[in-house]
Amino acid sequence: MSADGTRARARAHVLVLGGTTEARRLAEALAGDPSYRVTTSLAGRVSAPVLPPGEVRIGGFGGPGGLAAWITAHRVTHLVDATHPFAERMSFNAAAGAALSGVPLLALRRPGWRPGPGDDWHFADSLAQAAVRLPELGGRAFLTTGRMGLHTFAHLADTWFLVRSVDPPDAPVPPRLEVLLARGPFTLEEERELLARYRIDVLVTKDSGGSATAPKLAAAREAGIPVLVVRRPPVPEGVAEAEHPEAALEWLAGA
Repeated sequence: MSADGTRARARAHVLVLGGTTEARRLAEALAGDPSYRVTTSLAGRVSAPVLPPGEVRIGGFGGPGGLAAWITAHRVTHLVDATHPFAERMSFNAAAGAALSGVPLLALRRPGWRPGPGDDWHFADSLAQAAVRLPELGGRAFLTTGRMGLHTFAHLADTWFLVRSVDPPDAPVPPRLEVLLARGPFTLEEERELLARYRIDVLVTKDSGGSATAPKLAAAREAGIPVLVVRRPPVPEGVAEAEHPEAALEWLAGA
């Protein structure tokens, strides 16, 4: 009981499924609030990740049942799925795990990108569909869809690929490939120089949203280069959504 006789609110334990800028910003806000305990879970696919404040766990849960068991064992009160917008399997595991454990779930998803005047955008519903469409758009591709899906383009022997990732990709990969190991954010000037230096004539990207990698879109627009955009998978049905960490904090306060 507090001094005025009212029952004090129990400290909430928020499990953030992280790996994004938004996840880190949310963890920073929660770690500075004594009414919350925050644990961020990282998939472990990137070597030497930048760790957020608060508690951190690395690795998978073993499916929805494993996630639900972890939530129960660690007395998690709220679950926030702040994974990458294309981490489709983890998002559906989060929805199933939240249902099994009975905790409220929020999907924190940054707004997607939208084409503007001067953009030459083409859309695909999957990486496989992008691989089909790519040869008709260009022969020297800057592929920024992530190293995990690179195998989808491995059969395109006539296309030259530039791939940028934090860690080296695993085989299979396209036969004509150059890899740049780098971590964003990247400036507009850097992207202009890269497109020119490698004579890129088509950009392939996922609709990840956010500002860290958006300059490549502006550079492509300036250079008159077509952009092949892979659309996002949907958030699982019935899951509440927020576009910004501030909205997630409001949801946590009211959930």
